Amino acid sequence: MRILLWAEFQKLRRSNIIMFTIFSTILIAVIVLISGVTTVSEEQLTTAMPGWYMTITQVWATMFVLPAVIALLGSYMICREEQDDTLKSLRLIPVNETKLTTAKMIVALVFSMLVYLLLFMITFVTEAILHFSDLSMAMFSEFLKMYLLEGIGVFFAVSPIIAIVPYLKKSYWLALLLAEIYSFAGLFMSMSNTLKTFYPITAIFGVSGYYETTIQNYICSLGILILCGCISAILLKNLNHRQRKKANE
Repeated sequence: MRILLWAEFQKLRRSNIIMFTIFSTILIAVIVLISGVTTVSEEQLTTAMPGWYMTITQVWATMFVLPAVIALLGSYMICREEQDDTLKSLRLIPVNETKLTTAKMIVALVFSMLVYLLLFMITFVTEAILHFSDLSMAMFSEFLKMYLLEGIGVFFAVSPIIAIVPYLKKSYWLALLLAEIYSFAGLFMSMSNTLKTFYPITAIFGVSGYYETTIQNYICSLGILILCGCISAILLKNLNHRQRKKANE
């Protein structure tokens, strides 16, 4: 497994999708910062409020950008060999396809966490520049935990999309479109207390601590994200079975 993980990381290092992911993360941070430099009153800017930037950026990123980017990254890793016509050559090597797929999904999870960690670093440094004296270790720890949990949550929320795209026999860029629609719908789901608990994208905020929620709703939101992971695991297992059967024919 360690060798498979290393190999997947090496493949991604040569991919332009990594640069696209970093660019997207920086871009959403810049857009939120610019939007924050708007007048609330004649004397106060929203960016003058400690914690505002770190709070709003994670919401905008999760609602509009990062789920689509993570879905694209994961689908690229799953679909790459087949779309580049290297899957047949790969099967000549005695590699367990289930382990290979598992390695790809683990790498996608790690990158999801790293993307949110990058976003956290950008927002925290900006907060420190704007009002260093108002920051505290408790605020640092709370937002770091929130961002990392959102990184994990986003991966699980979009994992069914990552698993479905190979079935559609389309380009992995389709994952970007599907996940963008999926995440944007979270804006409407958040208007209902019930829907925001059970809709995967908004369930992320309940699990991460952005939403104040009851223990019961927290468990339901966590269960929904775990269910998404289980669905993707079943889909990917069936995909490997179909590909193996097709190869044997």
